[in-house]
Amino acid sequence: MKIIVPMAGRGSRLRPHTLTIPKPLIPIAGKPIVHRLVEDIAGVINQKIDEIAFIIHKDFGTQVEEDLVAIAEKLGAKGTIYYQEQPLGTAHAIMSAKESMSGPIVVAYADTLFRADFTLDTTADSVIWVKQVEDPSAFGVVKLDGDRITDFVEKPKDFVSDLAIIGIYYFKSGETLRAELQYLLDNDITKGGEYQLTDGLENMKQKGLRFVPGKVDEWMDCGNKNVTVETNSRMLGFLHNDGENMISKEARIENSTIIPPCFIDKDVVLINSIIGPNVSLGRATHVTESKIKDSLIQTHAHIKNADLDNAMIGNHASFDGNFKSISIGDYSVLE
Repeated sequence: MKIIVPMAGRGSRLRPHTLTIPKPLIPIAGKPIVHRLVEDIAGVINQKIDEIAFIIHKDFGTQVEEDLVAIAEKLGAKGTIYYQEQPLGTAHAIMSAKESMSGPIVVAYADTLFRADFTLDTTADSVIWVKQVEDPSAFGVVKLDGDRITDFVEKPKDFVSDLAIIGIYYFKSGETLRAELQYLLDNDITKGGEYQLTDGLENMKQKGLRFVPGKVDEWMDCGNKNVTVETNSRMLGFLHNDGENMISKEARIENSTIIPPCFIDKDVVLINSIIGPNVSLGRATHVTESKIKDSLIQTHAHIKNADLDNAMIGNHASFDGNFKSISIGDYSVLE
């Protein structure tokens, strides 16, 4: 089994945090989004992962590439890097990794997390992960006939289904998907100037391939600051309920209170502070004389005299002040 992860976008809605690192490498509950994503996929498919192919922009840099390869290796898989130099649509992005499209594959967009408890139907030609939503008009949705997907509808104005496509797909044959997407590119079949995966899926369905849904219990977005902080809180809650210990023994805690669920990484220093609930503190962050709840703080940050709620603070940032709901990026200083 192979996993293909398109992630060449810069994540402009999450700036300033994505000015220095790609959105999929931002940590949620102490672990990069893309790391959690591929772990969760591995848990659902319950098969050995041979390769994880990451599709990035060439400007991301060697450190990002090394970090991604390391994520794959932690799962016992080969990590491969491909480049998408122009944003020409979902089908174009996936085809950037066409050399890895063989055998069974999972395609997963790296800006979403999920919780699911279902058995992958590997007899189907394709499984599309979906989640029931209140407002399907904002999403691409699928229509069902029994357990078979009959239609893909993009942002329907009239109700046709409330099962939204979350951006994770299984294909029994990577070769079949590659051939269909290559057909789109060769014949310049676009919508809005972009090559779309859904056009390839529709062609496959018209040829009689069987598509079935994989329904997830939870779907968490990381599109902007507010929803990323919310996703961090929800993930902390799940991990806490699973009994996972999220407070490092290498943290220094002096006259401070931690209200769970919280993630406290190694070398964190807490002095005269109240942390939690729903707070992630990255490695070597120092917090003094502060109250923090429902917030995501990355590594090596220094926070003093703060009362933070719904805050997101980047790596190596320094904050000392009275602002409550803030979003400051890496190496920023607000004193």
